[in-house]
Amino acid sequence: MVHLTKLLSSSSYQFLPFALLLLSVSLKTKAVLKLPPNVSVPAVFVFGDSVVDTGNNNNRTTSFARSNFPPYGRDFEGGVPTGRFSNGKVPSDLIVEELGIKELLPAYLKPNLEASDLVTGVCFASGGSGYDPLTSILEGSMSLSGQLDLLKDYIVKVKGLVGDERAKFILANSLFIVVAGSSDISNTYRTRSLLYDLPSYSDLLLNSASTFLTELNELGARRIAVFSAPPIGCLPFQRTVGGGMEKKCAPRPNNLAQLFNTKLSNFLRSLNRNFPSSRNVFVNVYDPLLDIILNYQKYGYKVGDTGCCGTGRIEVAILCNSLDSTCPNVEDYVFWDSFHPTESAYKRLIAPILQKYLYQFK
Repeated sequence: MVHLTKLLSSSSYQFLPFALLLLSVSLKTKAVLKLPPNVSVPAVFVFGDSVVDTGNNNNRTTSFARSNFPPYGRDFEGGVPTGRFSNGKVPSDLIVEELGIKELLPAYLKPNLEASDLVTGVCFASGGSGYDPLTSILEGSMSLSGQLDLLKDYIVKVKGLVGDERAKFILANSLFIVVAGSSDISNTYRTRSLLYDLPSYSDLLLNSASTFLTELNELGARRIAVFSAPPIGCLPFQRTVGGGMEKKCAPRPNNLAQLFNTKLSNFLRSLNRNFPSSRNVFVNVYDPLLDIILNYQKYGYKVGDTGCCGTGRIEVAILCNSLDSTCPNVEDYVFWDSFHPTESAYKRLIAPILQKYLYQFK
């Protein structure tokens, strides 16, 4: 495999674009999902938080939001922790796998990133980030604006590899995934709640989301899937701190998530009017994930209210570490830690979502 650093230093660099494209095609996996007619997806780019981060926080040693240590990655290839916040693959990986692009979506900040990975997509997400600018400060993570800076850096590199026209084609036809809001609602709102009620905080999130998504369109993205906030109140950690003695779903985070989702969906419709050649699509993950959590037995799980790591109620990120025991059979659990689902639960969620929404990107 040819490394990007070697390509950029090669004297024959200007002759490589066509060979790189052939290489990227040859590396593709067999698509699981049947694409709609006249729809091709050459690459996938992901922005957001720990749900989709594939390792960009590994070197952020001051950040709480890291997972490049055991027991994370217990069921990943070779049992290696890579910075993915689960026992195995995360949605970023499952999306490219379903589309037949490649098996894993690498972090953009991964050392020795392959040139072939640049032309088929990368992950810019950073665990602990959110729409609220305060969120990434509190978590020590990379902000969404910082993630856009990485995209700008990517555009320069890919133009050097394949030329301006092919780079524009990749940007215009690839699928851009945005997954954010969970850390804002779960963590930052506790800090903001003295100054903001639920409606005003959802407005703050929307204003930041609108700025981010507008710039993403301006940079050339044309197929953008914006995932809704999930049912935060039903995550094990929120049940622990806000679900009462019976550890029920905490109502306040769920109310905030639903309020924000309604405003986000409405905004995306207006954004499409401003960018008529774009498809900014609201993807409802709130309802299907809530169904998996509440009706876990229907999906073959035995536990839906606690995670596999430690007690399953508070352990997440650096609190879920090698000192914690893990459940013997992760397939029995919806959640890996107190915040993030298992690879199995992600698989049940992602495939139907792609099947439902891909037709909107024609």
